[in-house]
Amino acid sequence: MPANEQSEKPSRAQHITTKTGRILRVTEAQLAAAAQPSPAATKPALDPARREDVLFRVRREEGHEISSWWMIGAFVLVSGVVIALLSGVPGGA
Repeated sequence: MPANEQSEKPSRAQHITTKTGRILRVTEAQLAAAAQPSPAATKPALDPARREDVLFRVRREEGHEISSWWMIGAFVLVSGVVIALLSGVPGGA
């Protein structure tokens, strides 16, 4: 079947928005599978991201994301440091 033709049976997908704002496309089969309880869906006793020997990796709660302003500020800071260091190089324009 060519890529521009549509299939005879359209897929029945729903759009679900999570707490973090992601839009997920979910079929009815996925919804039915998620509704059934899973015996392996228990919480682990020890979270590997919270061990004492792990310094910088932290698993945060759902919906708790870093602000984009931190990344913008880091870019501006690093750019300023590079410009300041390169301004001391002789022979520049």
